[in-house]
Amino acid sequence: MVEYGSSPAVEQAPCAPASPAALFWAFTWLALQGFGGVMAVIQRELVERRRWMTQEAFLQDWAAAQVFPGPNVVNLCVMFGERHFGLRGALAAMAGMLLAPTVLVLALGSLYLQWADHPAVAGALRGMGAVAAGLVLGTGIKLSAGLKGHPLPLWLGWVLASAAFALMVWRQWPLWWVLPVVGGLGCWLTWRRLS
Repeated sequence: MVEYGSSPAVEQAPCAPASPAALFWAFTWLALQGFGGVMAVIQRELVERRRWMTQEAFLQDWAAAQVFPGPNVVNLCVMFGERHFGLRGALAAMAGMLLAPTVLVLALGSLYLQWADHPAVAGALRGMGAVAAGLVLGTGIKLSAGLKGHPLPLWLGWVLASAAFALMVWRQWPLWWVLPVVGGLGCWLTWRRLS
C-alpha cells in the first residue's frame, strides 16, 4: 500500500509563520503581486521563498481549495491560516489576501472607467492576459514536480490534466463539470491504487 499523505515531506514544512500578523503581511504582499491571478505567486511565496509548506502539502491543499466553492486562493489562505492559528489565523490570512487588493481594485477600477476606450489601455490589458496565462501554465509545470510521490504515475497525471484542458478549451465545458468528472476520475484512480 502506498501512503502518500504520510510522507515526512507532506507532514512537516521547514518553517512556519510566527504569528497571525506575519500571516496578514505575507498574504498582503503576495496578493499585491498577483496581477492576472495570484496562483503562480502563492506557490512561490509559500513553498519556495518562505518555506511554510512543502510542494506536496501545497498540492494537496490546492486540490482541496479547488473543490470548495468560492475563490481558490481565498480557500487556500483560510485553510492555511486556520491550520496554524485557528480562527485568528484564518481571518488574518483572508484579510491579508483581500484588504489591500480591494482598495487597489476600487481605485484602479474608477481610473479604468475613464480610460477603457484608449487603445494603449486595451493593448496593455491584452498583454497582461497573455502573461497571466503563461504564469498559470508555468506554475502547473512546476507543481508537477511535487507529484513524484503520488500513487498515480506522473504520465497519468498529465493525461488527466490534458483531458481537463481539452474539455475546457475545445469542448467548452464549464469548470463545474470538468472538476467532478476529471477530478472524480483522478480521485477514483488514486483510491484504487491505495486500496
